Amino acid sequence: EKESWDMSTEEKIEAAGKKKEEGNVLFKAGKYARASKRYEKAVKYIEYDSSFSDEEKKLSKTLKIASLLNNAACKLKLKEYKDAEKLCTKVLDIESTNVKALYRRAQASIQLTDLDLAEIDIKKALEVDPDNREVKLEYRNLKEKVKEYNKKQAKFYGNMFSLTKS
Repeated sequence: EKESWDMSTEEKIEAAGKKKEEGNVLFKAGKYARASKRYEKAVKYIEYDSSFSDEEKKLSKTLKIASLLNNAACKLKLKEYKDAEKLCTKVLDIESTNVKALYRRAQASIQLTDLDLAEIDIKKALEVDPDNREVKLEYRNLKEKVKEYNKKQAKFYGNMFSLTKS
């Protein structure tokens, strides 16, 4: 395999596309850690696109977003929620209204018990795509988590105050 600095811009885009496809095959086979590595490689090929033409920049942007989102899906499957969150944030830096990125970052945030960020992301995703079934389901899931969390907090503080009274 050629090193990326020895490749033309066209070759970089082609190599990134190939790595992304290899990642997709591995993902479908349930090999999330290996798929994740392929998506990372895909992004590396096209990370620095200053020498790309406008057309190549468009292509590389699409590839980069897809690879980052697919990698985030791998990280969610691997329960590596912090990494998933970071990957989605990278996508949102490129495209602030990307519904998949908002949705996946919300999923990661819920697992990390950052329920406020999860709610912000889900609400934003629903603004962009109000009929998205998965996002609506995740919103219901979030509301349950918030209820659970609030009950635990109430119990915790209730116990704390009953201890201080004695």
